[in-house]
Amino acid sequence: MSFIVYLIVINIIGFIICLLDKIFAIKGLYRIREDILLLVALLGGCFGFLLSMHLFHHKTKKFKFKLIYLFNVLWIYFIFK
Repeated sequence: MSFIVYLIVINIIGFIICLLDKIFAIKGLYRIREDILLLVALLGGCFGFLLSMHLFHHKTKKFKFKLIYLFNVLWIYFIFK
């Protein structure tokens, strides 16, 4: 049960930080570091981050953020193993 709560929370965080980084980019403000964005995705926030990427068209062309698809596959494998 706590693992499910963890996944829900980390995916909400992933969604929000991608959205915030997009807003900061539009306004020319300080950006969230890419390694932080990728770390949150790797720690399980990849589903929320991927949804946010596509909804807000953010980081979709950068190669390293295409790794988030791989993170999704790995997490799906880990969850249903």
